Amino acid sequence: MKITYIVFIVLVTLCAACSSTDRNAHLKMGDQTFVTSDGIKLALKVAGKGPVCIYLHGGPGQDFLSFEKMGGSALEKCLTMVYLDQRGSGHSQNAKDYSLNRVVQDIEELRVKLGLEKVYLLSHSFGGVLAINYALKYPKNLSGMIMANTIAHFMNTDQMQEQIAYGYRLLKKDTVINERDFAKLMSGAALVRKKLSAAHLGYKYIANDVNTIIKMDSIENSYKRTSDFGMTLFMPLIDATKVQQYPEYFRDYALLTDKIKIPVLIITGKEDHAVGPDYYKNYRFANQKVVQLAGSHMLYYENNKTFIDAVCGFVK
Repeated sequence: MKITYIVFIVLVTLCAACSSTDRNAHLKMGDQTFVTSDGIKLALKVAGKGPVCIYLHGGPGQDFLSFEKMGGSALEKCLTMVYLDQRGSGHSQNAKDYSLNRVVQDIEELRVKLGLEKVYLLSHSFGGVLAINYALKYPKNLSGMIMANTIAHFMNTDQMQEQIAYGYRLLKKDTVINERDFAKLMSGAALVRKKLSAAHLGYKYIANDVNTIIKMDSIENSYKRTSDFGMTLFMPLIDATKVQQYPEYFRDYALLTDKIKIPVLIITGKEDHAVGPDYYKNYRFANQKVVQLAGSHMLYYENNKTFIDAVCGFVK
């Protein structure tokens, strides 16, 4: 009986020691593409070791390259990173369908294509909308989520008010914004951004140092890329003659986060004026941990070591 028990303990220990790297040995590393069920070619890159994590970039219509090159690759020491350019973004192909369900389906089809039972999702900025909706639809396929400077209610009035007020503070003109009409807030935001641009302060919404933006732009301008996804969503906001085809992106998904039971790490910047430094308080995940870091919307670059430590500590 004692020998049987010892053998059992040894077997359990050996199973626990089986690394994620071994389980992921079938994964092809490097730059590659896969074609979705509706025929759209998506660009991705696989690199690293450990549990698999799919990166969902922001924008909409940005790409994964600047995240990878500006510190995100440091996560490869604890995660097998799957960097994905969403349809109509970066290196990926433009599409006729940018509906939320379709983009979420792309993520699921990628998981299946890679032969993975469970993955982590790491989302940044607008990518939070995608992560939440994936988790609501496919909770059993997730080990956990990392919400890095994310928003769950894209272009909401509170966010717009905060951005306008912050813009005027940068211009040394403290003011209270009481306007709630979205069209008027859009006009107000455009006006203050114009003033900030003239004062060379527009970068402050997403970075504390202008050199951060210069570096990001140099990376994103280094190749021919598309932002068709983002343009499709943004154009109706600035041109009233255009119809918004995908109103589902502008709903408040923070209200549904209490339905998500998997572990969630929320990383927020104390000076993040893109989504708001207090926006994280809207999340209601059943099993969440909040980490507040010094820095703005690009914590993965500005506060890289602490950011990486928080993520790696969470997945371990």
